[in-house]
Amino acid sequence: MLVNDYQKEAMTTLNPALDKKDVLINSVMGLCGESGEAIDIVKKWLMQGHELDKEHLIKELGDVAWYLAEAATALDVPLETVFQENLDKLHRRFPNGFDTQASVRRKKDDI
Repeated sequence: MLVNDYQKEAMTTLNPALDKKDVLINSVMGLCGESGEAIDIVKKWLMQGHELDKEHLIKELGDVAWYLAEAATALDVPLETVFQENLDKLHRRFPNGFDTQASVRRKKDDI
């Protein structure tokens, strides 16, 4: 599946009553909520002796993907653009792969 195809299909489930501003707000709040659910699964695994519930974590990561697609839609940008800009930033930051020193000494304006 191509990422822009995912975005298009996922957004068929977007609440049509929301305007662009509300779609953006909903997406960012949703990203925070679903990320919290994902870390809770990992917390239970790391700190409370649970088995890692991979199936549940995959579902929560899917929800994160949905809200990411919603945010891109609110910004009128293809999800592929979000992914590509992130890769471009990472390649500028770590041209030879991850480097601890480059990570520690990041420039203040390197967002």
